[in-house]
Amino acid sequence: MPVPDTFYCAQQINIPPKLPDILKDFTKAAIRTQPKDLLQWCSAYFNALAKGECLPVKERLEMNVATQKTDTGLTPGLLKILHKQLSPRPACSKEELQMKWKGLCLPVAQLETLLSLGSFDSEVAWMEFFALGCSALGGTLMSSLKHACEILTNDEEGGPARIPFDTFAQLYAYLARLDGDVRQDHIDNFLNSLQPQVAIQDGMIKPVNFIHMDDMDSTPSSSSVFSRTTPAAEQD
Repeated sequence: MPVPDTFYCAQQINIPPKLPDILKDFTKAAIRTQPKDLLQWCSAYFNALAKGECLPVKERLEMNVATQKTDTGLTPGLLKILHKQLSPRPACSKEELQMKWKGLCLPVAQLETLLSLGSFDSEVAWMEFFALGCSALGGTLMSSLKHACEILTNDEEGGPARIPFDTFAQLYAYLARLDGDVRQDHIDNFLNSLQPQVAIQDGMIKPVNFIHMDDMDSTPSSSSVFSRTTPAAEQD
């Protein structure tokens, strides 16, 4: 005999007490993050939620990104998510980075470009990859470092965007050496020139201290790391 249809009344349907709050938080997160592929992002979101991991959620809506007509890939908000997810350890596996990148619906080709530029193998030194991510955002060395300060700072949005000078020096030296056009003596002189300001700022540095010290608006050469990491739509 066929199984009779089962009818439920409202009193028989058990709704977990936490479900409304979970769905509310999820909806807010989706609105803030504006994922390009909602289903893919949902999978990453609830997988992280189930494991108690850092969620793939932006802190705030990036208005310039939400209204743009073309997808330029990595954004400051998305790079900040990746930093929160992967920075607790000095290095992460390439597979883990690929999974987190995919969860944010970012273009695979852009990830492959960054991995190739950094010559990473199965292990990815996170702060080096972070520096390359900033170069994809900035287009020039100084603007890349400005992005790094704004992402890493503990200051409120719109504040001075201070970060420890040691972190700044690590990022600057890595990008400058990778670029190939910056000599070691220039790197040393540049970092030394910042020391007086760093000394009166308790070992911290902020964009206003360095942004005027190089030509931010100069167009990088075709061989520059910045021209190779910046999406073509931004260079046009």
